[in-house]
Formats: sequence, structure tokens, C-alpha cells
Amino acid sequence: MLTNRVVAASWSSAFVRAAAVSLISAAMLTSASATGVSVFGCAGGWRGFNCAEQWGIAGHPYIRAVPEPIGQAEKAQAAARERRWLTRCNPTVERDAYGVARYQYAAPGCEYGIGGD
Repeated sequence: MLTNRVVAASWSSAFVRAAAVSLISAAMLTSASATGVSVFGCAGGWRGFNCAEQWGIAGHPYIRAVPEPIGQAEKAQAAARERRWLTRCNPTVERDAYGVARYQYAAPGCEYGIGGD
């Protein structure tokens, strides 16, 4: 949820509104789940006032949780898919001119995780 609204009012009115928004946000934060993160802030002057709140799932923004296979059949399918990928792509680690380890693959598309199905 992103709230971005400009209120043209006097400073005292803006302060009262900010206090009300802060109380509402605090109430919302207490009812939010433990896996969420909320950022709230206000800025303004005599002629205008702006408050914004952002909420998102807690954790690293670039790491996605992948669910594990549920049953034995799914586990067997995942293992077979990985074996096919390893057979076709044959990943190896080689060092470049700067000494950085990089993966090399035997088939195109393997660097994107495709090629085994």
C-alpha cells in the first residue's frame, strides 16, 4: 500500500492529520503479520503536507523462496529433471583472466536453467 497525498491546510491542521495517520498506521502495524515490513514518513511545510507509507514482505528483496517438493512422486520428478539437466549441460567452473570463477555449460540455454526438460 502506498499512500501519497498532499494536504493544503494550515500547519496545525497538518500536524493533527499526521498524528491521526500515525495512530492509524501504528494500529495497522500491530495487526500486520510478522513477515511484513512497513515504512512510514511525513514531510511538509506551512502550505502542504505529505505522508507516505510502504509495506512489503520482510526479507531480502532479491531472494525468492522456492517451495520444496511435497510428495515422493514430486521429489522423484525433480531428481530426474536435475539429472537430465546435468547430463545435457555438464556445468564446469573455470577461472577467467581475472581469476573469477565462472560456470561454463556444454549447451546453450543452460545458464538460464533450461535445457534439461
